[in-house]
Amino acid sequence: MARYLLLKHHRGAPAPVNDVRMDRWTPEERAAHVQYTEDFAARLEASGEYVESQAISPQGTFVRSDGEGRPPVTGGPFAETKDLIAGWMVVDVETYERALELAAELSAAPGAGGRPIQEWLEVRPFFTAMPTVTE
Repeated sequence: MARYLLLKHHRGAPAPVNDVRMDRWTPEERAAHVQYTEDFAARLEASGEYVESQAISPQGTFVRSDGEGRPPVTGGPFAETKDLIAGWMVVDVETYERALELAAELSAAPGAGGRPIQEWLEVRPFFTAMPTVTE
């Protein structure tokens, strides 16, 4: 088994087919989307393929050290994760192809008008061992 991250983006990925931002959905449309995702996760939990998932808040700050004894530095001239990442699901599956299959199914969650969003999800494998660097 291998773990994969199915990463949902606010922006930065190609536009989905049903490209209506969630803040413009009705409460019923949001509820249907959440229910689809919860049902999807429950099915994967039953099959042993589910690890975890989270939707994340748009609030956030980049932070780095500015040296010992100095206050942390925040912000920067770059896109912040809060603008890019909407949430994720981690799956533990037999093959990369299965991870792609699950991401495609999750992409079909309903959105505005009850139509599938068909959003782009990023599929990334977890390292099983750190790669060897030879330079």
